[in-house]
Formats: sequence, C-alpha cells, structure tokens
Amino acid sequence: MAEEQPCPEGQRCQEGLRCANNCGFFGSSATLNLCSKCYGDHIKAQEALLAVEKSIIAASSSSSESAFWSSSPSSDAAVAAPESAMEVAGEAEGPMRCSACQKKVGLIRFKCRCGSTYCGAHRYPEQHACCFDFKSAGRDAIARCNPLIKAKKLDKI
Repeated sequence: MAEEQPCPEGQRCQEGLRCANNCGFFGSSATLNLCSKCYGDHIKAQEALLAVEKSIIAASSSSSESAFWSSSPSSDAAVAAPESAMEVAGEAEGPMRCSACQKKVGLIRFKCRCGSTYCGAHRYPEQHACCFDFKSAGRDAIARCNPLIKAKKLDKI
C-alpha cells in the first residue's frame, strides 16, 4: 500500500521522531526523543528519586547529629521550641469558630477589637460581653487627632 520512501537530505523523517517509549506520539531531540507526556513523567520520576536521596542523606546526617546533641543537657529545650511553633501554626489553620457560641464561621467572620472572632449574631460588643474599653480608646484617638494649641500671649501696651 504505502511504500516507505527515504527522507530527503536536510529534512527530518517522521518515523525517526516517534516517542522512545513507543506511545504513538512524536518526540524531539530536545526532550530525549520523548513526547511531552512521557518527558513530563520522566522529569517527575527523576525529581522523586532526588527527593528520596536527599531524605536519606538528611536522615543519616540527623541521626549522627542527634547522637551528638543527646549528650548535652539543653537538648530538651532545643527540641521543645520547634514543636511549640508547630502547635501555634496548627491552631491558625483549623476552622474558625465564634468565641461566644462556638459556631463555625466561614468567610463572613467578625474580628472584634478585643481580639476574638465572632459570628454575625455576636459581632456587636453588647452581645458578647466585650472586655475592650471603647471609651478610653475614643478619648485617646480624639487627643491624638486634636493636639492642644496655645496662642502666644499678647504684650500689653
């Protein structure tokens, strides 16, 4: 039926550009004679191998370091600090809840000046027994915005 003809000089032959994995698509020399999908899989496999090698190297070096640090008396304090940082980060990622009724608040949450988060029903200070002193905060804001201005005394003639 169709006869194979040799490729002319200087042109690429389509049969030579098939994917090296024989998936049926065409590859290129820039992608190691692989098609785009096979080349992406190849790159991901190489990255996974590098990650495994790095973790093995890190595990072996940390075990030798832990043997060194275990003899020091302050090793407990050094280990306790990162764990507490993880606990604080874990609390921030959890679902937000109203401080008054413990109802989950989604995107519509109200942060009060007292520092707590409330739902729509408890957003007003009167509804959640707010401990923030709004009166003194207002006085301070007015005092900052309106500085005291004294005029110079006039000389009597």
